[in-house]
Order: sequence, then structure tokens, then C-alpha cells
Amino acid sequence: MILYVKGAPEILMKRCSARLTVSGEEPLTPERIRELEAELRSWQARGMRTLAICFRRAELAEGADLAEEAKDLVWMGFAAISDPVACCRRAGIRVKVVTGDSPETAREIGRQIGLAGEGDFAPGEIITGREYAALSDEEAVAAGQRLKIMARARPEDKLRLVRSLKRSGEVVAVTGDGTNDAPALNNADVGIAMGKTGTAIAKEAAAIILLDDSFASVVNAVLWGRSLYANIQRFIIFQLTINVTALTIAVVGPFVGVELPLTVIQMLWINLIMDTFAALALATEPPDPSVMDRPPRRSSDFIVTPGMARWIFGTGIVLVIFFLWALLRMEGHTGALVLREQTLFFSVFVIIQFWNL
Repeated sequence: MILYVKGAPEILMKRCSARLTVSGEEPLTPERIRELEAELRSWQARGMRTLAICFRRAELAEGADLAEEAKDLVWMGFAAISDPVACCRRAGIRVKVVTGDSPETAREIGRQIGLAGEGDFAPGEIITGREYAALSDEEAVAAGQRLKIMARARPEDKLRLVRSLKRSGEVVAVTGDGTNDAPALNNADVGIAMGKTGTAIAKEAAAIILLDDSFASVVNAVLWGRSLYANIQRFIIFQLTINVTALTIAVVGPFVGVELPLTVIQMLWINLIMDTFAALALATEPPDPSVMDRPPRRSSDFIVTPGMARWIFGTGIVLVIFFLWALLRMEGHTGALVLREQTLFFSVFVIIQFWNL
């Protein structure tokens, strides 16, 4: 007889004495336990639900307490299960279900996907399309912010909800597959049509087509979009910090008695070689799951945030002070650096920019 057990990895791991490998069963050593715990944490940090799977070969008596028998187990592995709705909530994205189903069916679906949270839905979080249509424009805006499920919704109800959310300053993405979804898809900031089951009209009205019809792909797109935006910001910080430093030194240098701290060729070398490849490295960083823990940015936000500006000018001023001090410390120049001093200054400049990178 084989007893199969599934459950929380942290609990079942304590009940395991061995693990299953390609070559057979091996003892579950403390080192391997630490490796498994680190792997579990890495998946859990991405918003995944983890489920351990174990077994035990044993002859169990009739009516045996299986909970008591779940010991000396063999660790088979664990599954990491994506919960895209939970990822959306963690990322500051509010998911709303607009369906033609009955309120009871919609309530159960919403509960299963976690829209209700720990308890049940609060008043105003579930509304029917007919009730929403009876509201005034101001009431519709307030109700659109509060509701989580709209049941028995008609196409015009979905369209009105999109327009109400946009009126309140929200960035709205809409998913749909039918011809009736086309107006809402077209009016949303981002319309997302189903590639497999969507109609041609829905695909034409949408800005994005999901090839796999999976909501998890929408979350994945948000992850990549935010990571790309963060990479561009890193690129800007790196580039502008170098440019502010180099420009300031070139302007201030003559006032401290140095005509040309960096030659034209050296400036070109920094811009063409060092900046280009270093900036490309920053711009192609792989997506970081931690970006899903940040709230969404407003569409009106400038790409250079106040924090970035403080870093660019703060770091630039510190570097300028350091380089001017280095120039003043150099001896033997009378209005121009000798070749050795100029080479030394250029090398230090490049090394400091690598630190900045």
C-alpha cells in the first residue's frame, strides 16, 4: 500500500526522512533541506502558492488514522501554482468581474478566485447591470470604484463602467472575446482580446491579443512592462550622471586652472564605448519579480522621478567635487595636464563610472 500526502511544504518537510531522486530514495540531509527551503522561498516571493507532494510505503490497518501515519515520508517534490489575481492585488491592480451570469454564480466564482478576501463580499461590491444602469453619472463613478463583480451585465453596462473608471482617473484594461465586448475593448486604455476563442470584431477592437487566452499572461505582461520601464530609468540615471559630471568638469576646469581635463577623443571614447555597452547592459536586465510589489504609476508621471533627479544631481555633485579635488592635487601642470596626469585622470574617471554602473 502507498500513502500519498500533499500539503504545506514547511509542515511536510519535517515529516520526511528521505527524498525521491532519479536513482532512487536518498536521505533528506539538513543541507538538502536548506536548499529546498531556499527554492520554496524564491517561488513564494513571486506570488506562487506551493504544494508539497510526498508518499510512504506502508501496510495500513483498516480504519487507521492517516494523519498519524503521515510520518517517515519520502519527499517527491513540490508544485508552484500561479495565482494571477493575488499577483494583481499585490501589484496594486484591482480586478473586476463583469459577467452575464447570475449574482449567485458570479459570487461563487469571485470567492474562488479570491476577490472576496478572507471574508465575504461587502455591501456594494456585487451589483447587477440593471442596478448599475439606474445610477446617475456621479453615482456610477463611485460605484465603479467600489464594485468587484457586476452580474447580469449587458454590453452597455460594461462600456459605462469603463468610461466611469476612466473619468475617475483610472487606467483601465478590459478583457473580452465576444462581439458585444468590442465597445468596451475599444474605449479602454488597453483592450485585450482572446486569441483562441475571440471573435474577429473583438480582436480588431483590442490593442493586445492573448494567444493562450490566459489571464496569467496579462500579469506576465505587466511584469515585463514594469521591468522594461525600470530598466529605462536605470539607463537614464547612469547616462545623465555621467553627462552631468563630465559637462560640469569641462566647464569648471578652466576656472581652476585646467584648460582640458578630458580631451575630445576621451569624451568620445566614454560616450561611444563605455556608455553604449554599459547602458545596453542596464536596458536588457531580466524582469525582477519585486516590481510587482510596487503600486502602479500614474500615466501622467514624468519618467525622471524626483528620487531619480536627486540621485543624478546628488551623485554628480559629489563626483565633480572629487574630480576637482583630484585635479588640484595633481602637480606639474600650468594650465594644461601633462600626458601622464591626463591619462591618470581619465582612468580614474572611467573606474568611478563603473562604480556608478
